[in-house]
Amino acid sequence: MAVIVALGAFLMTLAGGWTAQRVTDRRHLVLGLAGGLMLGVVGLDLLPEALHAAGRDVFGVPLALLLFVAGFLVAHLVERLLAVRQAAHGGSNGAGHGHDHGGRAPQVGLTAAAAMVGHSLADGVALGVAFQVGGGMGVAVALAVVTHDFADGFNTYTLTTLYGNARRKALMMLFADAAAPVVGAASTALFTLPEEPLGAYLGFFGGALLYLAAAEILPEAHHEHPALSTLMCTVGGVAGIWLVVGLAD
Repeated sequence: MAVIVALGAFLMTLAGGWTAQRVTDRRHLVLGLAGGLMLGVVGLDLLPEALHAAGRDVFGVPLALLLFVAGFLVAHLVERLLAVRQAAHGGSNGAGHGHDHGGRAPQVGLTAAAAMVGHSLADGVALGVAFQVGGGMGVAVALAVVTHDFADGFNTYTLTTLYGNARRKALMMLFADAAAPVVGAASTALFTLPEEPLGAYLGFFGGALLYLAAAEILPEAHHEHPALSTLMCTVGGVAGIWLVVGLAD
């Protein structure tokens, strides 16, 4: 049953990526929505789950929050190091094909997309474990995974292309992100992931995702189009994730 539900997540992820691909003529709205979805996923889904799963304190601070800050800082450090390296080798490699990517390193987009794939894999593992616990838990987790995988697909494609990667690479990362929940769900027939390491991972990933949303996606969305419609897309993205979380509970 978990694998069957994961196949639904596979289709929803592809649908999210297809939507992001089709509305490129409204790029500022796409980025505004992606930023809102990422902010909602971090603040309303990942961080509460991380605090619940990895709740022990380290020197007075919850482990999940320490890793959340570490994820933010690591994402910032990786982006700066790659940007400096790219500048030292003559700037942009031309992968943008006519779009101005502000000197961004394409590797950052691929790294961010790979992190989204890892998150989707963890979603699949959580789905498989939930069905092992019981039918009610499985249905709740299935609803959350299938609905927010649309946002995952949307964000994976958007992140990859934002940094100047070719459409082929974006589609490849999108397909990997779509397949990850199926692989994760199937893997639970062999093993289960302990709760605390899963919570630690979610905290770290949440920090990295927040950095990309706050420092990259949203500034880019409002740079050339500081419009109310862009802001409303961001708010709508957060509200959409809130609705998903509320329905899942």
